[in-house]
Amino acid sequence: MSQKDKASTTSPEATPETDISRRNFFRLTAGLGGMALLGASKLATAAASGKVELPFVNGERPLAVYPQKRPMILLASRPVLLETPFHIFNNSIFTPNDAFFVRWHLANVPMSMDANTFKINVRGRVRKTLALTVADLKKNFEPVEVAAVCECSGNSRGFFNPRVPGGQWANGAMGNALWKGVRLRDVLNQAGLESDALQVRFNGAEGPVLASTPDFMKSLDIDHALSEDVIIAYSMNGEPLPLLNGFPVRLVVPGYYATYWVKMLQDIEVLSQVDQNFWMKTAYRIPDNACACMLPTDQNVKTIPINRLSIRSFITSVENNAKIHSQQPQVIKGIAFDSGFGIKQVLFSSDGGKNWTEAELGKDYGKYSFRPWQAVLKPKRGQSYNLMSLAMNQIGQTQPFTPSWNPAGFMRNVVETVQVKAI
Repeated sequence: MSQKDKASTTSPEATPETDISRRNFFRLTAGLGGMALLGASKLATAAASGKVELPFVNGERPLAVYPQKRPMILLASRPVLLETPFHIFNNSIFTPNDAFFVRWHLANVPMSMDANTFKINVRGRVRKTLALTVADLKKNFEPVEVAAVCECSGNSRGFFNPRVPGGQWANGAMGNALWKGVRLRDVLNQAGLESDALQVRFNGAEGPVLASTPDFMKSLDIDHALSEDVIIAYSMNGEPLPLLNGFPVRLVVPGYYATYWVKMLQDIEVLSQVDQNFWMKTAYRIPDNACACMLPTDQNVKTIPINRLSIRSFITSVENNAKIHSQQPQVIKGIAFDSGFGIKQVLFSSDGGKNWTEAELGKDYGKYSFRPWQAVLKPKRGQSYNLMSLAMNQIGQTQPFTPSWNPAGFMRNVVETVQVKAI
């Protein structure tokens, strides 16, 4: 395997089984009453439809077409890692299901998934165990909807300097959707919590290929699990979840990184102690400080489990090194989001941060959603511009101008620069 393949497919929070050629993939398809993997006993060649060059070292990636997905940027195929092409974010505030990024941790994803028979088990420190079908969720619990950004912890990892191991994402390991389902707390209340309930652990249907690989599980503190915004979702943008995004149900934890958004959720266990499983105790941890950062030379840094999203903003209407027309003012558009405090303001600069103007915020779809913004640029022919956006939320959090670093490549949220030239 080449150095480029190694840099693109090995992740510090994953296991060696993730390291496999990007030329292969599992073929996925939908079936009546559920969804199934076709040809899952062997790997098939991806239907590539071109390639892209991401803006960092070893950034060439193939585009691949998976069932229920348009051409996506392929980072790895076992398990599947697909990145959303960035231009998608300029087309709609809600990321289309067929363009929504995909990140699995373990390669053993079920070959078939039938929503009619799939059950979510609730057990552990509860007074009554439950085995709920999707139909039970829809019939017996109040439906709720929440617009929320799902962002991979390693989104933008490819830009880290010094480089770090792991999936070398650009900025497309994120998406915004309208999620519909039932409140997790309503399910837990039906089961009845014991007085010593401390955390809730979630396990999906994906599993390891090797017995020595830790099963992928994530946990939330009981107070968080009982908050009104955490839901068990069975719908995404008005449609059933795509198989690759967790059909038939997944956990949705608005404001938290996607590692907690367990897909194909089939087991909910209430714990009386802090979860000590690998994915909480060892993996997905960040330095315990305000910037979640450290120096590459630092040793023995105290860490905590990764948690809330960092505040971010992006320019989406123009690409880096684009040519823009100087005959008329240009409307520069973008998005901003945070962990749920809400975006208060976005500032825009066309001169690399020397001067700033306040951008116009668009419709508010909810405190966890992308917030659209726009600003007007009046370009002069022949002049180059360094466009920047800077978001601030309701509690005063804002983006840094210097990239933070940590060895896992998590939580990048530096102010981005897009260079354009007027013609």
